[in-house]
Amino acid sequence: MKWKVLPGTPHPLGARWDGRGVNFALFSENATRVELCLFDQAGDHEESARLDLVEQTDMVWHGYVPGLAPGQLYGYRVHGPYDPSTGLRFNPNKLLLDPYAQAIGRDLSWDDNVYGFPAGSPEEDLAFDERDNGANAPLGMVIETDFDWQGDTRLQIPWRDTVIYEAHVKGITKQHPEIPEGHRGTYTGLASAPVLRHLKELGVTAVELMPTHHFIDEHFLAQRGLTNYWGYNTLAYFAPSLRYAMSDHPHHVVQEFKSMVRALHREGFEVILDVVYNHTAEGGRLGPTLSFRGIDNAAYYRLDPEDPRYYQDFTGCGNTLNMMHPRVLQLIMDSLRYWVTEMHVDGFRFDLAAALARELHEVDRLGAFFDIIQQDPVLSQVKLIAEPWDLGEGGYQVGNFPPGWTEWNGKYRDAIRCFWHNEDEPVSELATRLCGSSDLYEHSGRRPYASINFVTAHDGFTLHDLVSYNRKHNEANQENNQDGDDHNLSWNHGVEGPTDDPEIMAIRERQKRNFMASLMLSQGVPMILGGDELSRTQQGNNNAYCQDNELSWLNWDLDERKQGFLAFVKKLIHFRLEHPNLRRRNFLQGRSIRGSEEKDILWLRPTGDEMSDDEWNSGDVRALGVRLDGQALDIVDKQGERVTDDTLFILLNGHPEPVTFQVPRHLPDRRWEIVIDTCCPDSQEDETTVAKGESIELPSRCLMLLRQIEAE
Repeated sequence: MKWKVLPGTPHPLGARWDGRGVNFALFSENATRVELCLFDQAGDHEESARLDLVEQTDMVWHGYVPGLAPGQLYGYRVHGPYDPSTGLRFNPNKLLLDPYAQAIGRDLSWDDNVYGFPAGSPEEDLAFDERDNGANAPLGMVIETDFDWQGDTRLQIPWRDTVIYEAHVKGITKQHPEIPEGHRGTYTGLASAPVLRHLKELGVTAVELMPTHHFIDEHFLAQRGLTNYWGYNTLAYFAPSLRYAMSDHPHHVVQEFKSMVRALHREGFEVILDVVYNHTAEGGRLGPTLSFRGIDNAAYYRLDPEDPRYYQDFTGCGNTLNMMHPRVLQLIMDSLRYWVTEMHVDGFRFDLAAALARELHEVDRLGAFFDIIQQDPVLSQVKLIAEPWDLGEGGYQVGNFPPGWTEWNGKYRDAIRCFWHNEDEPVSELATRLCGSSDLYEHSGRRPYASINFVTAHDGFTLHDLVSYNRKHNEANQENNQDGDDHNLSWNHGVEGPTDDPEIMAIRERQKRNFMASLMLSQGVPMILGGDELSRTQQGNNNAYCQDNELSWLNWDLDERKQGFLAFVKKLIHFRLEHPNLRRRNFLQGRSIRGSEEKDILWLRPTGDEMSDDEWNSGDVRALGVRLDGQALDIVDKQGERVTDDTLFILLNGHPEPVTFQVPRHLPDRRWEIVIDTCCPDSQEDETTVAKGESIELPSRCLMLLRQIEAE
């Protein structure tokens, strides 16, 4: 069929169907010619038509093709100079994916023809490759965006009431025995009744999904027979990943994703997407030409100003998106708005977010990206989480993101691990992190919930492995165990890995309870790694990014020990959500609040006396208590009435030896009920109580939570 190309419009970018035809618009600042390539079927090796987009407005090439409809497969061939020494890498032999493609009509199949230069050539990327990649390149698909949301809207759960569950779409469902085989590992499986029931019983309020933007496996992984399981290798910022769909039809993939979001919302769960806007899947100068590189390399990527053949790499992945270019900023902003308005997600976690702030070389806290987000009427209202570091110089930016942002608090993670591993660090560091990290966030006017507290995340040991291994065991990654973090923060009583020794097993379980209890009793927003509640192990692999197998998938077969820990985690989360004393809006002041007779927080040594300045700065103090006054809350309910809560007393003993705590005599004449004991997790059933002046024996490495009750 001979297609006619009308001028069309330069906006919106991408391929949009209006009921009569499709408008195509592609930005390229340096191209000399753009061809729209149409394919009839995904298996076709050659396009059925090549149509020149002759109209160019504001560096956008555009055209309208009457008669085209949803389901149409397409790509681009972009002409221009191939001169890597000046940063230009045009090669019309390479079929390119539209950066604005809303669905992937065909995934990449690896072949040397997807590179813009001859593989193994003496000049490497300076040589021009004439091979055509039409049979292997990924394709976009035109879609219809209509969907029956059935009244669905974003939930807007307050930050202070949020508990985040970091999950992998495939990993959480792949081995679940109650999910039909064909649904496992998919968006539909994640939204199934068994998973929703588990999340509801657990008590979490938000599911943070590891990357679901369409991504590809790196070539070196494919050659090793491995895959990119985590997904931090994005190729398309508007299209949901094909690999998590039940259907093979790209349009149905979009529908499945929307159905998943709708189902999660119905059960009260927010959906947060882990997004990777800092780099793309095209890698460095020796990477493939799949999309951005061939469309306009010099515009999309940060190039070395001294030698534009090379890329500035602040991510460790070969390239960094050029946030200084307005069209790159537009790409990211358009993508974010699309996922909020069209896909109904509730927020984003930005991978290596410091890279987004780099305007020149230094990280600029007031970079254009953050200014635009803050002023945007849509994006400023969703949950925004930064991973506040990248791999470049000065890239560790914990505490330096603007108001409106929350941050993965790496300092919290390190402080909690140090305390329970009995490392020499001033106890003041632990106290600051337990109280919401005011040193990081208060100066910019942010609240305690700016701190996303975590002990474990996808990148590193699982919680069970954290207490079971002294060193990483990444041999399965086929990199000679050289990959992954070498930082040793484990403590496992001298025995690594699985053991049948009941004493060692008991110590490990206690440490797991200590970490989880510390997390749930801290001010800020807790995030747990999906599967930690099930005692998931990766057998010591702390970088399982390429392990799409039982090593990474959640194991739902729980023995008595695992069931006991799961019950403990559920109790902790529900206790947190029932007690506003643990979810304060403002930072603790160490003084009386709103007429309360007591300080809002009181730090005590085991003798019952207040901590001294010398003790705060000592690395030897490993046991302390903290009293949180439930009458001194700066929270009001919907009727404007001030909220009060139980007063809580948290005792922590990080010593390898027992410590005796004395309940202070100068506190009000009330009794205390022990509600959490990490050494005896079922002790709360005995309703053990203590009174002022009485002593409590805390075994080694133990946390105890007491709730104030009226005197008898």
